[in-house]
Amino acid sequence: MSREEIRKEKQEEVQPSLSELLQIRRDKLRDLQEAGKNPYEQTRFDKTASAKAVKEHFESLEGKDVAVAGRIMAKRGMGKAIFADIMDSGTRLQIYVRLNDVGEETFSEFRKYDIGDIIGTEGTVFKTKMGEISLHCKTVTLLSKSLRPLPEKFHGLTDVEARYRKRYLDLIMNPEIRRTFEVRSAFISHTRRYLDNLGYMEVETPVLNLISGGATARPFITHHNSLNLDMYLRIATELNLKRLIVGGIDKVYEIGRIFRNEGMDTKHNPEFTTIELYEAYTDYRGMMEIAEGLLSSAAIEICKSYKLNWLGNEIDMTPGWKQITMIDAVKEYTGLDFNEIKTDEEAVELVKAKKVDMKDIPQTWGNALYECFDQLVEQHLVQPTFITMYPVDVSPLSKRCKDEPRLTERFELFICGCEFGNAFSELNDPIDQRLRFEDQVKLRESGDEEAGMMDEDFILALEHGMPPTGGMGIGMDRAVMLLTDNSSIRDVILFPTMKPQE
Repeated sequence: MSREEIRKEKQEEVQPSLSELLQIRRDKLRDLQEAGKNPYEQTRFDKTASAKAVKEHFESLEGKDVAVAGRIMAKRGMGKAIFADIMDSGTRLQIYVRLNDVGEETFSEFRKYDIGDIIGTEGTVFKTKMGEISLHCKTVTLLSKSLRPLPEKFHGLTDVEARYRKRYLDLIMNPEIRRTFEVRSAFISHTRRYLDNLGYMEVETPVLNLISGGATARPFITHHNSLNLDMYLRIATELNLKRLIVGGIDKVYEIGRIFRNEGMDTKHNPEFTTIELYEAYTDYRGMMEIAEGLLSSAAIEICKSYKLNWLGNEIDMTPGWKQITMIDAVKEYTGLDFNEIKTDEEAVELVKAKKVDMKDIPQTWGNALYECFDQLVEQHLVQPTFITMYPVDVSPLSKRCKDEPRLTERFELFICGCEFGNAFSELNDPIDQRLRFEDQVKLRESGDEEAGMMDEDFILALEHGMPPTGGMGIGMDRAVMLLTDNSSIRDVILFPTMKPQE
């Protein structure tokens, strides 16, 4: 038997099993309850300071009494005195509990407290001989008993799947994770302020709809029992927001959850957060200004720099981002010039020669252009780049270009090969809109579950007149990934969708 095996065997002999540890903690709770000290009966504890405030404002708090609370993360016994670390909102603070100060009964009880228990304590702020800011306790109160041990201290919670499934433990054991969600909150707040200052109005639209519209995506279907109707969880907020433009709310936006019944990977979660905004009397270029202004100002406000690191690249968010048409981007990276390609057959043949997969895709000039860009060009767009002039085949809600009716006034924003925003000069011609809906219906009837549906009420709204309008959607989760240098969307969603465990 090796030394490592012998060491492990001896450890197992002296360390209680998990079931034994659970029972020991339950026994401690029972003893407290029998003594009339049930910790779960505590209703409140009046904190006068946070651990972070004690550390940041030590000079003004030294020698003063404060009340703090937190979770015990470590204990170090020294006879008649015990040092412990408590975690309060992601910040650790050392506390010093001495028999002579708190009394024999409280000290005896504190010795029995476990890692993970939540306590409240009052005491004097001081600094130890080692220079650590601490709290010299006068009282200690058990506020909640932890009946399960935390992950062991040397390895913490490192299993990625466990971190996502038990986000509460992730936040306890890996407090640096909290920073990601502080940035998320800050970015959402920044977005609201930015648009509010431009005169936009925030609204809420239905999550449940009779039609899945506003995007091409497979929806989730649910059932309304009282109405005996199947309904769709929204795949976009677009059509309802444009109804509000028709109604005279000229600048409108919504930040909300979107649901798409699609695959999961590092960039996609079945439910995610977007912002969609619409402004009357502007176009896709007006949206381009907002996208650049919003994201570049977020980098400065939240990250204090235009230079960000993401996916191993230094990204320069300084305003003045590159703009290029899809046709020119395809020509730059593949050599194919779609300005010179006139027919559907020629376009499809040429992109297939470039190994572009056109299986199960309508064999048109516009789809050939888009798939060539999607499969061969997109991954090269590292720095912020606006790709403009999308084919009408993949843009059913966008206004056609005056000079080239096969293209639309649309852009998508790419960073590190990932799409960050999608914007249109919105289609406000009800006759053209009906024809495009009909094309989507045909695709759906042929088996395309992501194709759109006919929305008669939306066409009716357009027939009342919608002004020229610019509209845009931005993925909030992906923007947070950029601002926090995270490679997976699961790292920026507190509770990502997970497969059920056996």
